[in-house]
Formats: sequence, structure tokens, C-alpha cells
Amino acid sequence: MIPIRDANPSHTVPLVNYALIGVNVAVFLVEFALGDRANALLASLGVVPARVSDALGSMTLDPHVALSFFTSMFLHGGWMHLIGNMVFLHVFGDNIEDRFGRGKYLFFYLACGCAAAATQVAAAPESVVPMVGASGAIAGVLGAYVILHPRAKILTLIPVFFFLQFVELPAFLFLGIWFLMQIFSGVLSLQIGGDAGGVAWWAHIGGFAAGALLLPILGRRE
Repeated sequence: MIPIRDANPSHTVPLVNYALIGVNVAVFLVEFALGDRANALLASLGVVPARVSDALGSMTLDPHVALSFFTSMFLHGGWMHLIGNMVFLHVFGDNIEDRFGRGKYLFFYLACGCAAAATQVAAAPESVVPMVGASGAIAGVLGAYVILHPRAKILTLIPVFFFLQFVELPAFLFLGIWFLMQIFSGVLSLQIGGDAGGVAWWAHIGGFAAGALLLPILGRRE
């Protein structure tokens, strides 16, 4: 399922959301320009669970490891990875920024991304696959959105065999299906190492939960 737009206009210009999209695109263009050398960048600036586990086990504060929780949010493994994440952020992020205000929204986004990475580390502590992408932080946006606007209509593109079907779904159904898919895939991934297919399913789950939990703390706009 691909969200196209929501029937839920915001009352402010989502400058932070636009900036986040812009930064993600700009960083990916740098990756693209690096060619094969981008793999070293992803390995260095992505969250590597085994590296985090080693730092925790030795009780040392490694600034590089800590920084990777933030840098990983702005790296992507390919065009489809980037486009998929930015579509979700564009559709759902403006309403959350509208509710929080710009400063709180940026803090919320980054906090959800860090919580998502920590959840994936807990699920697959020995994995050496670098975790990159904005999907954990965006999952936090989805967790807040479904609570704030459960009945908002989401125009959704659904592939049916060789046909594409546009349908309007309430947010609680669209995001409920999305979250159940993450749970199913996350549980399945635990059977084969925690990072099945290179997708950090537990980061999505952790980010979504963090967004729902942070909403009552940050959600009241002054």
C-alpha cells in the first residue's frame, strides 16, 4: 500500500518537514555521487548493532557509535528506499509538525529515530549489517498520526495483480495494517537473525511505539 495524500490539511507551512525531506534527498545525492565508495560511508555512519553491543559491553562511551544513531537517519540504501520513506514523511509529517510546532517536531522526529535504532539493536544485538534510513523516525510520525487523526482519509494506491487501484482508507485502517505487517515481519525476522532481507523491522516497531508514547508529552502546542 502506498499513501498518495491525506484529506487532512495542516494550518501551518511544515518548514521542518520540508527541510527533513530536503536533507535526506541531498545526502542521498552525495551517496549517489560517491558510487561504490558510498558503501564505506554507510558502514561508518550507519548503526551497526554489534558495534553498539560491544560499546555497551565494555562500558565505554564511543562518540562515533552515539553519533551514528543520528547520522543513520539521513542515509538510504537506494532510490526506492529513499522515495518510499519521503512519500510517507510528506503525507503524514505536516500534520504532526502542525500539532507540535517546529522545534518540538524536530526533537520528536530525532527522538523517535533514536528509539527505533535502539529497538533494532535490542532485537539483533550481534548483527553486523549497518542500519540506515529514515523509516524508524517516520514510524514515530505514523504512531502519533494514528492517535491524533484515526479517521482521516488516506488516498491509497493498492497494486492488485497487474492493476493499480486507488481507494480511500481511514488512517486507523491504513496504519493498523502497516503496523501489523511490521509485527509479522519482525517476529519472522527473529527466527532468521533479526534483520531479515536487510530490513530493520524492529526499528519500525520501536519508532511507532515511541511516537505514540511521546505524543502526550510533546503533543500539546503552546
